[in-house]
Amino acid sequence: MNSEIAEKTISVIADFKEIDKNSISVDTKLEDLEMDSLDALNLVFELEEAFDITIPDEQASETKTIGEMVEGIEKLLAMKEEEGAEGGEEE
Repeated sequence: MNSEIAEKTISVIADFKEIDKNSISVDTKLEDLEMDSLDALNLVFELEEAFDITIPDEQASETKTIGEMVEGIEKLLAMKEEEGAEGGEEE
């Protein structure tokens, strides 16, 4: 797991929930953060903006822990990087 992505994810969540980021770890369950469905949706928007990615609804709804969220973001960033590299090769 990429520690930079984990740190950034935790920071975004801490800012969003207005809580101390030291109270969040990759093992923290989203339900422990007392987020309702609107909070969860808004958090997805915050993470998409922070990482410049698009998080599929299905992936967002299946995520249960911060660690799963970080892994999902890592995969999306890797796919974005691949697409960017492929686009560069075509030119």
